[in-house]
Amino acid sequence: MKLALIQMDIAFGLPEVNRAYVKNQVEKIVAQGQVDLIMLPELWTTGYDLTRFNEIAEDNGQDTITFIADLARKHQVHFVAGSIANRKHDKFYNTLIVINSNGEVEKQYDKAHLFRLMDEDKYLAEGEDQGLFILNNYVSAGVICYDIRFPEWIRTHMLNGAKLLYVVAEWPKARIDHWRTLLISRAIENQCYVIACNRVGEDANNRFGGHSLVVDPWGKVVAEAAEEPTTLYAEIDMLEVDRIRKTIPVYQDRRANLYRLQK
Repeated sequence: MKLALIQMDIAFGLPEVNRAYVKNQVEKIVAQGQVDLIMLPELWTTGYDLTRFNEIAEDNGQDTITFIADLARKHQVHFVAGSIANRKHDKFYNTLIVINSNGEVEKQYDKAHLFRLMDEDKYLAEGEDQGLFILNNYVSAGVICYDIRFPEWIRTHMLNGAKLLYVVAEWPKARIDHWRTLLISRAIENQCYVIACNRVGEDANNRFGGHSLVVDPWGKVVAEAAEEPTTLYAEIDMLEVDRIRKTIPVYQDRRANLYRLQK
């Protein structure tokens, strides 16, 4: 499977500017040859302009769904379309959107773990559902940024059949070492591919670290970006997941009866 991760700076609170940039980047990607999947970072339409979500959030993700679905159908490519500021039932969510190459929505996942250090808990509601979906015939999981600090959440998806973990993020540069270590750890312990798209640039309160990554089930970094806007390309072999899981059969050797919280 051939991947293209758009590691971009984000125009703060300007959805139309960001959509124009993404459309241009997608056109460049497909002009260079076949790609199966394109990925975007967290809150790529608005950035963390949380105080203006009442003005700029989308109703049920319709603006982004329409925009990405048109690109998907035109170019016959799947999208893990980052996450967006999303209004549902009079609440705001940080919602990951996945759209297949026919322009059909495969998944909407609301971020489960809100990051207090960037005030998400003050403006957003917590998601209540898992991030499982099937894309390009593979059972996959999608999570958002801070979610990767909760290994039990990631393992839950793997126990339900996922072999690919997609991570969209606005991860700060100050903790970029944590970003790399956590992603590699999630790949090793779950014996899955980790495909992670981070943003670059800065807003009024944060500087973001880039280093989008593709990590294989053995923990080897297949591809990594630096700290500038770029498109990161990678090709992965899904048979590698089964090979690694047979080599060290951690899923067979689990002792779930011991993994209970002690009161």
